[in-house]
Amino acid sequence: MPSGQRTRRRRCCSPLLLALLVSCVACQAPPVPAAETPWDGKDVFIERNYVPQQCPRTVGSGDFVRYHYHGAFPDGRKFDSSYDRGSTFNVFVGKNQLIAGMDKALLGMCVNERRFVKIPPHLGYGSEGVSGVIPPDSVLHFDVLLIDIWNSDDQVQIHTYHKPENCSRTVQVSDFVRYHYNGTFLDGTLFDSSHNRMRTYDTYVGIGWLIPGMDKGLLGMCVGEKRIITVPPFLAYGEEGDGKEIPGQASLVFDVALIDLHNPKDSITVEQQYVPESCERRSQVGDFLRYHYNGTLLDGTLFDCSYSRNRTYDTYIGKGYVIAGMDEGLLGVCVGEKRRIIIPPHLGYGEEGRGKIPGSAVLVFDIHVMDFHNPSDSVAITTHYKPSNCSVLSKKGDYLKYHYNASLLDGTLLDSTFILGKTYNIVLGSGQVVLGMDMGLRDMCVGEKRTVIIPPHLGYGEAGVEGEVPGSAVLVFNIELLDLVSGLPEGYMFVWHDEVSPNLFEEIDKDNNGEVLLEEFSNYIHEQVNSGKGKLAPGFDSETIVKNMFTNQDRNGDGKITAEEFKLKDQEPQGHDEL
Repeated sequence: MPSGQRTRRRRCCSPLLLALLVSCVACQAPPVPAAETPWDGKDVFIERNYVPQQCPRTVGSGDFVRYHYHGAFPDGRKFDSSYDRGSTFNVFVGKNQLIAGMDKALLGMCVNERRFVKIPPHLGYGSEGVSGVIPPDSVLHFDVLLIDIWNSDDQVQIHTYHKPENCSRTVQVSDFVRYHYNGTFLDGTLFDSSHNRMRTYDTYVGIGWLIPGMDKGLLGMCVGEKRIITVPPFLAYGEEGDGKEIPGQASLVFDVALIDLHNPKDSITVEQQYVPESCERRSQVGDFLRYHYNGTLLDGTLFDCSYSRNRTYDTYIGKGYVIAGMDEGLLGVCVGEKRRIIIPPHLGYGEEGRGKIPGSAVLVFDIHVMDFHNPSDSVAITTHYKPSNCSVLSKKGDYLKYHYNASLLDGTLLDSTFILGKTYNIVLGSGQVVLGMDMGLRDMCVGEKRTVIIPPHLGYGEAGVEGEVPGSAVLVFNIELLDLVSGLPEGYMFVWHDEVSPNLFEEIDKDNNGEVLLEEFSNYIHEQVNSGKGKLAPGFDSETIVKNMFTNQDRNGDGKITAEEFKLKDQEPQGHDEL
């Protein structure tokens, strides 16, 4: 600042105000006499132009400082400036490395404080001056801005300003961490930020991958913790700096948020959150699971969720279909169980990551097991009630009427004939139900109640039934058999209860023209059924059965049956369906 401006500033201040300004120098600074009278030139004159609100530390004798300055004579002529050189002046205070007046002027300064200093000749360069630069007996004016301060006795300073309530693990030597940071100098100047790169800094701790001060400053942190780590230069980049953004002898301040933490020796961690009281079976290698999950990073950031897709994740376990940590974490679960699986990156997606998952990330899966089975599973049948008289058992071809409740393994109701108020009616073994139900309904007696568990390969398979049954779902049917009509022997659509007439064709051919039309054939068969002499296969449309029987007898397909075409079952070639 030109000396004329300095003069005008001093003129606007009362002696009392000037005394107050001088008295504000921090406690480490030597007392400066109150300037109630004009400067007498006997001692250093200090004017504190700016003092930051926060001043945790002031310059003491023996400290190392970095500061900028303008040096000028009282008439305003500049004789030196650190700004012109583009670098701070770096020096120990109180060790005779400065002129005596500057040694005194720097005492008690805060980082970012600005002082205007007058130094008399006997505390400056005296009667000799500096040849070609400072004449003898020169009063020197300095405009000083303190940038940095440290002491050789300093250690890393740690200030934690946020710590999560749950801190089950802290950073130890050889751990691998992922963290965000802002890196500044003591004066607040930003020199680096992981936030600006939108990527965490990932590194091992305590094995020399970091500057020593950061290696020490990260120890003991929890995931989610935020702390400020202040590192003196001899534990950072020292006298040389990093050759880029960080000058030599610079103290560094890192505002750190720990995102992730693991050790290369870690295995998965399983936390059981809910286990059903009844757990008859636990998952094993080779089983096929259906489960819901929320996938997050250690800091809680969600990267995937099956619930949002409204569909379970379906996979084999122990076969390499999923990441190694999940393969292991899904073993031994029960249907309905909820557990948290924490997977270190070497058992997850490794250094590269995938999609929304960054490299070297620890993964947290909160899973809910909905269903599992093994491809070798068959139908499981549990009988809950069987009548004392249970001599007639269901078999292939029988016509059954039954009630059922159908659900998934987790209890989700799919369908119920009880709710519909009508039975479900089928011919057993005719392909009218899934194969597992066909198997589950066999050897039942009327009045029996049983639970039938059907694996998907005997149910609706991988596709399921859109909007009704999920793919690869195990089905649970609670069944009550209400009625059973015995079916016909395999291969028969109609049987006689009495002896077959030797003149059967003539009896069917009512008009004795030697030809039987469909109407004649149908009328005759229905007469036999109605009179109790014959029986059609139960559970099918009678007209359809009769038409099929007629078609089988109409060998040449001309719409009529002749005596030559007409044959009974025992007269048929092997494999041909007939009466």
